[in-house]
Amino acid sequence: MTSGTTRTHLVWDWNGTLLDDTHAVIQATNAAFAEVELAPITLEQYREMYTIPIPRFYERFLGRLPTEAEWERMDVIFHRYYAEQRVACGLTAGVEELLHQWQRAGRSQSLLSMYGHEQLVPVVRGYGIEPRFVRVEGRTGPSGGSKALHMERHFEALAGVGGIAPENSVVIGDAVDDAVAAAHVGARAVLYTGGSHSRSSLEGAGVPVVDSLGEAVALAETFAA
Repeated sequence: MTSGTTRTHLVWDWNGTLLDDTHAVIQATNAAFAEVELAPITLEQYREMYTIPIPRFYERFLGRLPTEAEWERMDVIFHRYYAEQRVACGLTAGVEELLHQWQRAGRSQSLLSMYGHEQLVPVVRGYGIEPRFVRVEGRTGPSGGSKALHMERHFEALAGVGGIAPENSVVIGDAVDDAVAAAHVGARAVLYTGGSHSRSSLEGAGVPVVDSLGEAVALAETFAA
């Protein structure tokens, strides 16, 4: 193992990446859609149409941006239904061993999610994996936006943890927005097909796309080799 590989830091996404919750997200989305009399969508439709910010995703089905009042109602309903469905979700297959192996090798990793911070921390703790991360951080402020500025703040905090820097880091996520956020701070990215986007949508981001998190970690190791 080279010293460069040893320095590599991973920034993990949560929803649709470490947490296998895409079906819960679909059910919550359809509950929100019902609020504005939109027909329910399938997983395939969701993956083909999903985009950030979320109001733009809704626009693709409504034919217009939701009004502020509609967005607020849909957002509240989405999060209420998601919270109910999330309790039945498990971690993505192999995640616990991947996180353990990375930590055991003396390498650092953190978690950055657009799930609200106050909800995220106890949830991650409940899955028993919090000790694997040097930092667990969720969204603060309004929902529905991009991860880029959150990623910027995440690395500002990580700079004080052994000098972790974006140029030595790889972001692993399931959304094009993860690649956008990585590029915003100067980090690499690998995108995983098991979450919110179809492979064809992810390939448009111009970064490597993989079908398993094991592949993502193996690829991340080669970046610094």
